[in-house]
Amino acid sequence: MALRKILLCMLIAVSTVISPGISQAAVNIDINIGPPAPQVEVVPAPRAGYVWAPGYWRWNGHQHVWVAGRWLHERHGRHWVQEQWVQRGHKWHFVSGHWAR
Repeated sequence: MALRKILLCMLIAVSTVISPGISQAAVNIDINIGPPAPQVEVVPAPRAGYVWAPGYWRWNGHQHVWVAGRWLHERHGRHWVQEQWVQRGHKWHFVSGHWAR
């Protein structure tokens, strides 16, 4: 029984070291339907320590669905690049929002 507990603890320790690399996997979405025009959002007053991330259209597998803007914790030395759809020939490719230097 003690051996099982030791092995379980080792497995948990190893998974916490490996999982950060796994959690950074990217998902690519290419569809034939372009997004609608962006919705008009009223940007709230600035908040110290936060950056406003504008809303965007997300594809739910059947149609575009609007995701409202939100506040993100500021990351010093980086700026937020918002989500966007880029046309590539006859298809539309979704680029996830991310922090850039």
